[in-house]
Amino acid sequence: MAIGSGVRRIVILGSTGSIGTQALDIVRRNPDRFQVVGLSAGGANIDLLVSQALEFGVAVVAVGRASVAADLQLALYAAAKDRGYAHGNFPMPQILAGPDASTEIARWDGDVVLNGLAGAAGLQPTLAALECGRVLALANKESLIIGGPLVKAMAAPGQIVPVDSEHSALAQSLRSGEAHEVRRLVLTASGGPFRGWDRAQLDGVTLAQALAHPTWDMGPLVTINSATLMNKGLEIIEAHLLFDVPYDRIDVVVHPQSVVHSMVEFVDGSTIAQASPPDMRIPIAMGMAWPERVPDAAPGCDWSQATSWEFSPLDDDAFPAVRLARTAGRAGGTAPAVFNGADEACVAAFVAGDLSFARIVDTVARVVDEHLAGAVDDDGSAWVSGNKVTLPDVISADAWARRRATAIVRETTGEATRA
Repeated sequence: MAIGSGVRRIVILGSTGSIGTQALDIVRRNPDRFQVVGLSAGGANIDLLVSQALEFGVAVVAVGRASVAADLQLALYAAAKDRGYAHGNFPMPQILAGPDASTEIARWDGDVVLNGLAGAAGLQPTLAALECGRVLALANKESLIIGGPLVKAMAAPGQIVPVDSEHSALAQSLRSGEAHEVRRLVLTASGGPFRGWDRAQLDGVTLAQALAHPTWDMGPLVTINSATLMNKGLEIIEAHLLFDVPYDRIDVVVHPQSVVHSMVEFVDGSTIAQASPPDMRIPIAMGMAWPERVPDAAPGCDWSQATSWEFSPLDDDAFPAVRLARTAGRAGGTAPAVFNGADEACVAAFVAGDLSFARIVDTVARVVDEHLAGAVDDDGSAWVSGNKVTLPDVISADAWARRRATAIVRETTGEATRA
């Protein structure tokens, strides 16, 4: 889907998070190319949201927590007064609040919706943006993964532009050939903070260790998923859905420098790689300006300095998340939603100190296995296969996966306490 020339009007979902703040940095430096018309955030950082809204003069602000709507309004007026705006002469943004606020703002009049929300909460805003014909700059991979057939059926050709660094790299590299010329996609993985560790070493990982990613600065969910390599598993499913390449032609290679973000191998033996320093502003700028590039979005590689890049195979025994993702992805239907929902619940349990790091993927695997075997509870979720999946199916499967993962964590905690 093409956008005409001129200033692009952007709605940013998750504006106070890592993706949102970097996107606003790009807009700040390119006012002739982008205009922010709406901002959405969870509501945990009202001061930052207010500062963003006033700096960029947005028409609408959305918060997921309805309880902070009054605080947001008061903070907006107080901040406007502190900045010297005369009372009544400064247009205050409309405020949307509640669990559907991000979905509502995704429909706002604009050209591009940048979905930088975390986790499954991004699904309905993704569908809303697509339904309204907006170009979707997608950093919220989970919405595509769990929504699968729903999202693909809603999207017009070219309407989804990936913002994940790996998938942005693939999209750029794929420009070098036709679809029938592609042999395989190669996703790179930094290996996270525990590259080279075996399963026994992973048993004692602490939260602080898991949050210390060696190359990327991300939110807690993505950082912990990168440490377990669950994030790479999610990215394999995302790559399959975005580019229609079979799972057996999508590989993962460990590249600790995080400079080569992914590669495309073509049938003639050529491999095209996209390389840049580990800075998300490049794929974010590509997402907002696609198919154009934004000059100086971030510094490029310094070719005047000697450097070396390493590539090595993934250790599936120590990090089985990618193998598990292939199982869920090939099953399709509601299985990816269960895979993602169980993971989000397990990460929350790990952060709370109720689940060990090494058992995150084990627990997700158990939930996925039960789902595919037809296990349900009283409000249960039976596996729905293929393209028959509906939005209620996905929501039900996600909720069931979280309940089941939480129950397994409690069982495991109880067994450990009794021991």
